[in-house]
Amino acid sequence: MEKQDNYQKTVLDNGVTIVTQSDSSFYSATIGIWVKNGSRDEVPEKNGISHFIEHMMFKGTKKRSAHDIAKEIDSIGGDLNAFTTRETSCYYVKVLKDHIDFAIDLLSDIFLNSVIDAEDVEKERQVILQEIRMVEDTPDDYIHDLFSSTFWGDSSLGRPVLGRVENVSSFVKEDLISFIKDQYCSNRIIISVAGNVNHDHIVEKFRPSFSKLSKGSPEIARDIPTSTSNITVVNKALEQVHFCLGTEGVSDSDPRRYNAYILNAILGDGMSSRLFQEIREKNGLAYNIYSYLSSYDDCGFWGVYVGTGAENVDDVLQRISFELKKVKLNEISADELSSAKEQLKGNMILGLESSDSRMQRLAHNEICFGRHLSVEETINEIERVKSVDVLNLANELLTGKSLNIALIGSINEDTISEKINEMKKLLNK
Repeated sequence: MEKQDNYQKTVLDNGVTIVTQSDSSFYSATIGIWVKNGSRDEVPEKNGISHFIEHMMFKGTKKRSAHDIAKEIDSIGGDLNAFTTRETSCYYVKVLKDHIDFAIDLLSDIFLNSVIDAEDVEKERQVILQEIRMVEDTPDDYIHDLFSSTFWGDSSLGRPVLGRVENVSSFVKEDLISFIKDQYCSNRIIISVAGNVNHDHIVEKFRPSFSKLSKGSPEIARDIPTSTSNITVVNKALEQVHFCLGTEGVSDSDPRRYNAYILNAILGDGMSSRLFQEIREKNGLAYNIYSYLSSYDDCGFWGVYVGTGAENVDDVLQRISFELKKVKLNEISADELSSAKEQLKGNMILGLESSDSRMQRLAHNEICFGRHLSVEETINEIERVKSVDVLNLANELLTGKSLNIALIGSINEDTISEKINEMKKLLNK
């Protein structure tokens, strides 16, 4: 058992990993059961099945109906939910400290004993199809799926987490049960708990039921997709054009990731960032503009989202290209570097004031690194970044060879192609 920074880790004999971080000042605790499986691990014809299973886990167990589950969590003022990403599935509950034992029993029952009924599958299928249509009708959401498809192509990372309509329409009860049996195995499960908790107590509450899980087959190595330069345009009558533009990024464990966090903060993460100031504040060309890093186990991209009028698209693209070129040519100032570092540290530390954020951080570190990264270690890594590190990374990543763009709205495709070719030439100089 490892212990540091109020962090403790226990691995059960069958491989289930339990990590906790205790803080007696918290009135709450958040408990998460994570599976190292997401949409990236699905074959094309099963795309969307991980998310479908997430929905089905709340439809009742051998001893609780769906209504019982909802009533019980509401009766203690708790929050019970789940989410699926491209690389993980997570089921979690947040409760007051006095209800921890009850929460563990409820969450364990849902995770281990859910009953998948054919009639419920049909009902939930309609809910998920509505969810897919809702995303497709929300351009500032849908553009991110469209950009992932553009950037990663027909790889598993390029397919939507929710799945495609034709796949979701085809799943049957047996598909879901088989997938759970294959993927929800002890060697892929991490239990992450943060808040006013006692590690030994948590382990002993989970051990009886989770130690019975089988290890299953070894994890299959994921294919690492490669990205070329692509353009995707969806012409749709909208008030605005929504687009994502991006280049190669970094993986979750890339040693350059702290340089990338700084670069992203400077370019588009926040109101003082260069892109926000140039596009919105100085020129009023967009209401919403931000940049972000999308990082995975072994790859990633850096992207910019903008929503703007069709008449502004060319101007916005040109100004973005100029800002990217500037950050490649000149080292950032000491003041800008210091400000970006303080922003990163502040965001991280403020996030740690909630037990759910701590729970997610614990799980992320265990999944990515197999160990705990303390706040002090993370701050030290941020402080080590120099201006020249950011400059070097900008020149490595912000190139025309991996420049991709996806757009939704009333768009002239020929004009966009010309503008992107101009951007490539500028970034490759």
